[in-house]
Amino acid sequence: MKERKYSYRRNLPHFEKSGRAHFITFDTHLRWELPPTARDLALKHCLYDNGKKMRLLIALVMPDHVHMIFIPLENERQETFSFEEIIGAMKGASAHSINKVLQRSGTVWQDESFDHVVRHADSLEQKIQYVRENPVRKGLVLRPEDYKWLWEES
Repeated sequence: MKERKYSYRRNLPHFEKSGRAHFITFDTHLRWELPPTARDLALKHCLYDNGKKMRLLIALVMPDHVHMIFIPLENERQETFSFEEIIGAMKGASAHSINKVLQRSGTVWQDESFDHVVRHADSLEQKIQYVRENPVRKGLVLRPEDYKWLWEES
């Protein structure tokens, strides 16, 4: 399948590759710190389309950003699900849930997401390790497995 750009492209170019792992990062609006309840909801929404629209390898919800590594799957027409269908839907649904639970309104996520096509298996392992170690580097836990908002494919 050929490369395609996000249909919701903002300022940065975004490329999607069928059958390849993608490392995605998106931040909260104005680096707002998500309270624990909001992090619970964000992780739940990251996991929602696992096995349906994507094969999720790892997801991490930090206080002010999210990291995900996933491989987009194909729909019934053998078309790869777009980032808009995966990330756009996840950001929209999680923002709605977070605002509802916190009884607030307004923007939760920055419009732009940062992505990288993972090209090699060793690079994939490095990216997964980077995501795993993020809460340790930030001083939130001593070991990655102790961080509540980390999910890894088993």
